[in-house]
Amino acid sequence: METSYGNITVKLYSETIKHNVNFVKLVNNGFYNGVLFHRVIAGFMIQAGDPDSKTAKAGALLGSGDMGYTIPAEFIYPKYYHKRGALAAAREGDESNPSKASSGCQFYIVEGKTFSDYALDSIETVNKEKLELKLFQKIVNTRQGEVKKYQVVRNQPKLVELQDSILKVVNEDIEKTKSYKFTAQQRADYKVLGGTPHLDGEYTVFGEVIEGLDIVERISNVKTGSNNRPVEDIKVIKAEIIK
Repeated sequence: METSYGNITVKLYSETIKHNVNFVKLVNNGFYNGVLFHRVIAGFMIQAGDPDSKTAKAGALLGSGDMGYTIPAEFIYPKYYHKRGALAAAREGDESNPSKASSGCQFYIVEGKTFSDYALDSIETVNKEKLELKLFQKIVNTRQGEVKKYQVVRNQPKLVELQDSILKVVNEDIEKTKSYKFTAQQRADYKVLGGTPHLDGEYTVFGEVIEGLDIVERISNVKTGSNNRPVEDIKVIKAEIIK
């Protein structure tokens, strides 16, 4: 991507095939030529791909433009994660998009920040709590008959017993997989390179920057106005595929 601030080269991961096919198609069709980096947050990320940004007036609210379709989430985790330079797909929030499907065109590149072991431990704790809730609800949904039976007769002891048995299964499963924990490589990258670990498992990472991280950093630190839009327009002048 040739930008107003310099060139950024990304490689696409072969495993995230749906995102890659879509991204390559848009690049080859010239879709990204002229779009703005419309949302920029220092120490976090730079975002582009809104088609409305090509003709947007100064100060106009951006971020809602799309292609009229979404792409199913492709989480290849923990292999690919939100380290500095990660290329990921933007998306609508969980309330309207519980499946975490990606935008058909908007993407962001992680600039991020570094984290201490203590901070990473805290994130793991939150991840564990989220996983516990998700697994608990999943099991409850399969045992609704029992739940309703005990609720109807107001058998509180049996409801507590059922809850405890489900929690036991959940905790055993979590401790067996420990999927809420960062791998040694993730922990090293987040401590040294930096990134945005709280986005892992929430947004599809489908590539990474291999040249131009300094350009990403420069863009992330520009002066911004309302809604984190750069005061001075920063364009993707031209995007092309290099094989």
